[in-house]
Amino acid sequence: MLNSMYSGITGMKGQQTKMDVIANNIANVNTTGFKSQRVRFQDMISQMNANAQGPNNNGRGGINAQQVGLGTQVAATDMMMQGGSLQFTGRALDFGIQNGDNSFFIVSPDGGATGTNQYTRDGGFYTDNEGNLTTSNGSTVMGFTPAGGPQLDDGSVNTDITNGQTLQALSIPQTIGTAPNEIELQDYNIDNTGTILGTYSDGNAYIIGRVALASFANADGLEKTGENLYNASANSGEPIEGGPSDDGFGTIRSGFMEMSNVDLASEFTEMIVATRAYQANSRSITTSDEMLQELINLKR
Repeated sequence: MLNSMYSGITGMKGQQTKMDVIANNIANVNTTGFKSQRVRFQDMISQMNANAQGPNNNGRGGINAQQVGLGTQVAATDMMMQGGSLQFTGRALDFGIQNGDNSFFIVSPDGGATGTNQYTRDGGFYTDNEGNLTTSNGSTVMGFTPAGGPQLDDGSVNTDITNGQTLQALSIPQTIGTAPNEIELQDYNIDNTGTILGTYSDGNAYIIGRVALASFANADGLEKTGENLYNASANSGEPIEGGPSDDGFGTIRSGFMEMSNVDLASEFTEMIVATRAYQANSRSITTSDEMLQELINLKR
């Protein structure tokens, strides 16, 4: 059989993979914090019909190698980590990361009990009936808390609570102190450094904690696990933990959500290219079949 038929098959398989990625990007055009992907191809091994030869002493010049390629294969499915646009929601627990394409929220599926953390750009958080800050699937949001519990704000927001502190599950307590000196939460807000400030019934503001961020040496190497979550991999590097607005990290915008970075115009253009490439590869198979048919028809 002709190698061109099998080369055409590899081309069709590659374009099918590309179409799968394009369809997934389009399906997630409204997914919060979604990062689109692209497919890159590389050629497969080439059959050597004649080796290259250098010039000889008789005055004959060199001859290039004669090679015939045997098709294509998927080289990589890259994640495009550029930040999506921030959309205003006005909700206090909606967080968007600004100017930090390499920064991620840190969440834990077990409240930090085992130290198994996951990472997300989806900043749509909630509080449960115990005040724990959670994601939509119940994972707890990790951060730093002042030693000894909430501390009175002296007028200058203290971002040094990250120093010497380990990651903990964040919560916004409804009450502080013990009876009969308990004070109740009246309101809270989060500034662009990720610091959570709560106003209690005594009229004072207290620093409750600070949202943590993580960055990676190679964020493209993170593995998607579904539910807008990523896991660190062998090629992403170990997470570097810090706070919003610190060097190397983005800032947090409360009341905003990061949208998907899918560009529909680009995706539909790539869809057309993939369709035509698929048709061209299928045509190379049918043309090879016609050549074989002509060969068979030599004997009648």
